[in-house]
Amino acid sequence: MMKRLFLILFVVTAITDLVAVTFNLATVNFIAKPLIIPALAVYYLSARQQRSSLFLMALFFCWLGDVLLMFAGELYFMAGLVAFLTGHMLYILCYRKFKMAGSGLNGPQRVRYAFPIALAGTGLVTVLYPHLGSLQIPVMVYALVITVMALQALFRYGHTSKSSFILVLCGAISFMISDSLLAVNKFMHALPLSGLAIMLTYILAQYLIVEGVLKHDVGMNTNTGKL
Repeated sequence: MMKRLFLILFVVTAITDLVAVTFNLATVNFIAKPLIIPALAVYYLSARQQRSSLFLMALFFCWLGDVLLMFAGELYFMAGLVAFLTGHMLYILCYRKFKMAGSGLNGPQRVRYAFPIALAGTGLVTVLYPHLGSLQIPVMVYALVITVMALQALFRYGHTSKSSFILVLCGAISFMISDSLLAVNKFMHALPLSGLAIMLTYILAQYLIVEGVLKHDVGMNTNTGKL
């Protein structure tokens, strides 16, 4: 019962923020946006008896990045970038830990399926590079880390439940899409409905990752793969 209530709280908070972004309701956005990740974290806590402190830390740094990016200025942007970078690194550790023994992708399969993800990450940086100015190195490092995060989600194939694999991978890819939209909108040219598109893909990414982590040990040995 509590799990459903907290999920509803997350959905209502997310929809409120999306409406605020769409219609430029600055005050509503200022209130709703910082509540999205806490609502999702409470949903995660209500859905599990065995919780991962590492995963909660990843959510915390994503929340911190959310808050910092709400303020204008390069200093806040850099701080937000570092916060999200830390969050992604913690996600990478989580994906490596939330794995069971099993038969995953072999060498050639890893290369074949990883190629589109790696191409998307490097391709975006190549396009953005001339427009980044003094932020070239930080953005390149961030792009590398989020690409590795998505690859680690891919490499969970065969080492977790099917639903967990699909949800986490889709969440990681949605995260890449959200950050790509943000980068293009900030450094190249304004995109139509950019705020809505960025937040929609971001919220979807975080929800899918959390839901995927919750389904990791469904139908499996719950004594394996814990953090």
